[in-house]
Amino acid sequence: MISKKFRIFPHSVYAETCEKIENQRVNMMRSYITALLFVVFASSMSAQQDPQFTQWYMDHVVSNIAAAGQSDLTNINGFYRNQWNGLDRSPVTSLLNVDGQVGFIPGAFGIQFYQDELGYESNTMMKLGYAYTLSPFANGTKMSLGMSVSYFSKSFATEWISIDPWASDQAIPQNDNQSSAVDVDLGIYISKPKTFYAGLSMTHLAETEFTEMSITPSRHLYAMGGYNYPLDGDALVLRTNILAKTDLNASAIDMNVNVLYNEMIWAGVSWRPGDAIAPIVGFQYKMIDKDATNYKEQLFRLGYSFDVTTSELQSFSSGSHEIFLSYSFKFESTPILNRYANPRIL
Repeated sequence: MISKKFRIFPHSVYAETCEKIENQRVNMMRSYITALLFVVFASSMSAQQDPQFTQWYMDHVVSNIAAAGQSDLTNINGFYRNQWNGLDRSPVTSLLNVDGQVGFIPGAFGIQFYQDELGYESNTMMKLGYAYTLSPFANGTKMSLGMSVSYFSKSFATEWISIDPWASDQAIPQNDNQSSAVDVDLGIYISKPKTFYAGLSMTHLAETEFTEMSITPSRHLYAMGGYNYPLDGDALVLRTNILAKTDLNASAIDMNVNVLYNEMIWAGVSWRPGDAIAPIVGFQYKMIDKDATNYKEQLFRLGYSFDVTTSELQSFSSGSHEIFLSYSFKFESTPILNRYANPRIL
């Protein structure tokens, strides 16, 4: 594959500033993130080891556990991606992610199940994570730290297809092969609700080897950021998102712009230089029901994207389909307090 280099200059994201010490700390953190983004963006764009989702911005917890519990809702998010449609045994990826505030202890939890099928290779991952949010800064900005532990299983089937005989090559497994490992992810995330966000995270921090296969996953570094621009109050909002990822050998970037109308319908486009351009549409619906003793809030979201392949694979694949489905909820009950009094002393 021909390597192509792109020079991309990031657009800095700024929030309200003041002379208070808390805001100076926020500006310093954002400066570090902007510097890292510039370094990553200047790298050549090529293939990425970890699987990718075009609608990643709908669930930041997928690549940064520190983003867990940012809303007061419990979120159940699912992704299904059929990549490079038309290729034989093309990648198929499914992911289920749950996050929310714990309640009885400070912080939030994150649980993730991931399944990826690529040819005769199968990858399964389960993660359990925790995120702790520091006290908000003066302007409402929040900072969170997170860590997750993952169980990663990889297997290969031995239905090899080759032009030359492969059975005599001892480097090629003769039997089905399976191995597993335990690893650690770390993340930091800052955000101001409905305004901006930025985050840094690293996966496969321990680089635990699959001993039966002599394979060691590489550490992956993710940098994300986004800003919302109100075009017509809350009725029309322009949302920008950017994600850069690298294993220090290969790097990739994903840029997205979409418009949310009346907090119900969104449409936009994503672009991965050297890979694909993807139109995106989505719909969400919120229901709130409350009375004297109960409060119920539910949010349903559905998104679809189609990646139009722009790389050399366009001669073999028409593109990639991806579906995002989400259900978020919050149920609260206020107990009725019975009061007793003596009518003689009312």
